[in-house]
Amino acid sequence: MTLEDLGYNEELEQFRKTRDLDSFNVGRVISEHKERYVVKTPEKEYDADIIGNLRFTAQKRSDFPAVGDWVAISEYEKDKVLIHAVFSRKTFIERQAVGKHGEKQIIAANIDYAFIVQAVDRDFNMNRIERYLAICNTSDVKPVIILSKADLVNNEELENLTGKVEQRIKNVPIVAISNETQKGYTKLNELILKGKTYCLLGSSGVGKSTLINKLSGKQIMKTNTISESTNKGRHITSHRELIVIENGGILIDNPGMREVGIADSSAGLEVTFESITELSGSCKFRDCTHTTESGCAVLSALNEGEIDRDSYENYLKMIREKEYFESTVAERRKKDKDFGKMVKNYKKTKKLK
Repeated sequence: MTLEDLGYNEELEQFRKTRDLDSFNVGRVISEHKERYVVKTPEKEYDADIIGNLRFTAQKRSDFPAVGDWVAISEYEKDKVLIHAVFSRKTFIERQAVGKHGEKQIIAANIDYAFIVQAVDRDFNMNRIERYLAICNTSDVKPVIILSKADLVNNEELENLTGKVEQRIKNVPIVAISNETQKGYTKLNELILKGKTYCLLGSSGVGKSTLINKLSGKQIMKTNTISESTNKGRHITSHRELIVIENGGILIDNPGMREVGIADSSAGLEVTFESITELSGSCKFRDCTHTTESGCAVLSALNEGEIDRDSYENYLKMIREKEYFESTVAERRKKDKDFGKMVKNYKKTKKLK
């Protein structure tokens, strides 16, 4: 195995040289759990800690390493390394941090494609697919929609669900797969390219771990059944993990995400809801909210049945989330600024005494 097999390229090497990181080895973060990391090199895998200075200077969560990051490392014990620096990220998928207003959480870094996995039997939810799409489009990550457990519905139901996706979402590949019959795996394998990184997104129980096992040809990830009492997936993956599969593709599995909060993702929403974005240019008012205004081209198209009502309502919901996130960030910055002034005035007063 080489660094290139893990996704390393000339651009990353140039970053290493310009930042004077030549004296360090290079590795890729393949696992993260509560600020404990596993870093993979062509030779082996290491348990890793970040150096104190990196921890001290971090101002937000995104300053810490994430799965998929390239890092400069040095070995300090057998099978243990220190992370000295995080390389510049080409892309990263992020969401609102759960339970922390105004903060973002990086799900995975340096991603080329995202597999959005939805089970056709119980988890099929168009609004959630659009939510994942908005996150991918914000990050410039190419999405692929995977409809899993296709054997649990008949052909007519599967065609109906696929048609719903194609009608509402344009120009995104859709692959229906079955772990029982192997349906769709030939097509899916053709989409996986050597040296490219693929992130799996989806709720618990949709079959992400089974998908990785099938693609790798090995029992890499633990799998479990759906809870009979709740009809919901049991959590098996508790932290992010990176896996290199036989055909050279690189997969990043993620824990099932109950919450996929939208952060500051204006560009992603514009791409995801392209038809609404295009129509908004014809609205009478530039600051049209597309809710009650007269002369709104979006509302006119909605009433004429030219755009999907569920998609429109999902768009408004995500816009509200984005605006709330941005207002929370602004409020936090103001508090930090006011606190800084208070400390400065206190020091000034103390000095005068």
